[in-house]
Amino acid sequence: MNLSLKTSYQTLTSYLQKKGWVASDDQVINLEKPGEGNMNMVLRATTNQQSLILKQANPFVQKYPDIPAPVERIAVESKFYEFMEPISELRQFMPALIGFDAPNRIMAVEDLGVGADFTFLYQKGQSLDEIHLKQLIFFLSTLHNAKLNPEHFPDNLALRQLNHEHLFSYPYMEENGFDLDSVQPGLQTIAMTYKTDDKLKAKMQQLGTLYLSDGKTLLHGDYYPGSWLKVNGSFKVIDPEFCHFGRAEYDLGVLIAHLFMAQMPVAQVEQVKRDYLAPLDFDWQLCDQFTGMEIMRRIIGLAQLPLDLTLEEKEQLLKTAYALVL
Repeated sequence: MNLSLKTSYQTLTSYLQKKGWVASDDQVINLEKPGEGNMNMVLRATTNQQSLILKQANPFVQKYPDIPAPVERIAVESKFYEFMEPISELRQFMPALIGFDAPNRIMAVEDLGVGADFTFLYQKGQSLDEIHLKQLIFFLSTLHNAKLNPEHFPDNLALRQLNHEHLFSYPYMEENGFDLDSVQPGLQTIAMTYKTDDKLKAKMQQLGTLYLSDGKTLLHGDYYPGSWLKVNGSFKVIDPEFCHFGRAEYDLGVLIAHLFMAQMPVAQVEQVKRDYLAPLDFDWQLCDQFTGMEIMRRIIGLAQLPLDLTLEEKEQLLKTAYALVL
């Protein structure tokens, strides 16, 4: 079974009925994309009685089909949802797992409803309201302090290795085939300052080693505005495909980095640091370093964001990030 918008309703209905994900008298009546998935093929299947979200992992990155990606990532994501099931404080923020079909690399989860992610924050004049800020801090605090056993969770190493390339290596290659001037004229010249900085690249290698190391804390792995949903005013969290047991500093560092890039008030960054319930061995300096890393890789790497920033603002952010890393 290969999912696409062209999949016939009859074929999909038969498949869903055989898996027990819909009732025997239920029929698919519509297929649509609920949003643009970066890693996986994602579809909303509407039936006579319900709707559900279907995700399929292909052997490549959905947004960049020329980049190979491990298909086992979908099994890891389904395991994350399994781990969330008994934790009511976290389950309220995430869709429920309906089922997982390993041979076809397809996962079905609850459809939370039509909503929008939080990437609107990157546009000037937007703000993150107090309730949602508290909820996103609460979710991460609760996840990072949950008593979970890493022995029963896949290491997701293959996907981490792919991500490692784009977090810690690719942005700092002098010739990587990606002309940053196509993003914003003048950005390539600014980036060369960092691409030729051996001290910075050495530090990135150290951080990359930590990222690939196993840890004691279950991470979401991609905790940024594209993974947050607002549905009927409620805050939800999706897309934990990069999840793994690692260092809590990574998740929090990524969150703070995106508040910086979205130009949220400094008071909100301070609130995150104040209200986040850090695990006992939490290293705040390491958190700052991951914050700097995420800012740099988003501005001079492949995974670009819809940042509403001038060239000068990006340059200042890079300087801030550099100071955090080193």
